Amino acid sequence: MISRSKTALIAAVWVVTLNSLLVLGAEPVRLFDGKSFAGWDGDTNRTWQVRSGALVGGSLKDTVPRNEFLASTQSYTNFVLRLKFKLVGTEGFVNAGVQIRSQRVPNDSEMIGYQADIGAGWFGAIYDESRRNQVLAKPAEADVKKAVKVGDWNDYEIRAEGRRVVLKINGIQMVDYTEADAAIPQFGRLGLQVHGGGKSEISYRDLTLEVLP
Repeated sequence: MISRSKTALIAAVWVVTLNSLLVLGAEPVRLFDGKSFAGWDGDTNRTWQVRSGALVGGSLKDTVPRNEFLASTQSYTNFVLRLKFKLVGTEGFVNAGVQIRSQRVPNDSEMIGYQADIGAGWFGAIYDESRRNQVLAKPAEADVKKAVKVGDWNDYEIRAEGRRVVLKINGIQMVDYTEADAAIPQFGRLGLQVHGGGKSEISYRDLTLEVLP
């Protein structure tokens, strides 16, 4: 017969072991191997290239004709997505963004879903791409000026949990948005956008994703 003290000790060991496994299971995974498009699809012949360990979209010589997205082949629901981005441009509409919980529009270059925006006047905002076509939440300009390093590498953290999405740039919170419309899907693919209409180039690197319960 096992004593109560031994039973309690065994239970405690199992709790510690289970918590350790949960922590290990939540370790972030790399979404980009730094050298190929494995795990992603899009216009990899013209718009997108792999350069110096980054996924690079657009051109500084020619105007990007339309929005183009490099999309993950997998879909996700609850997660923390972390990445670095750098946006540069010479003329026109210099803009980009990161799609979450999104899908490709059939027979089109567009994606439909939430976008964590990138670009002057748009940094840190959540835009509803090809659906409601409107800004759902926008940060204070003072926070943007404090956070964003224009023309340089920046850290983007996107936390999607339940119906809530929180965006941070370089550790500073931009927006905290909760979806009120129960009909809006809360799962889908990730997407890396380069916006059409400008001579611009967006680079993404160090993409990791931590799956949340």
